Amino acid sequence: MDINFKSKKLEKIFNSSKELSRKYGQNAGVIDNRMALFRGVLCLNDIPEAKPTRRHQLSGNRNNQFAVDLKHPYRLIFCPNHDELPLKDDGGIDLMRVTAITIIEVKDYH
Repeated sequence: MDINFKSKKLEKIFNSSKELSRKYGQNAGVIDNRMALFRGVLCLNDIPEAKPTRRHQLSGNRNNQFAVDLKHPYRLIFCPNHDELPLKDDGGIDLMRVTAITIIEVKDYH
């Protein structure tokens, strides 16, 4: 899967173990694991919906965004990165055709 970042600052943090640990503490190792998982799959459908990863689509003001679990209550939030969002006939996102994502943030949005 192709991975992009919302900002250069976020990309710099995610590409440095030292910066990742400094910024996210105990979540740094889990973030590394999730990023390895993203790099190892072909499409968003390949990211498990079951724990511990628990890929899930968000709603409300986070429409078309997804999250995976980190250490509770934090989530790694991302969205499909396609010029045209791949949709199914019913209007839902076609996870089999999402092959690129943008990492938005790590947050407790609850």
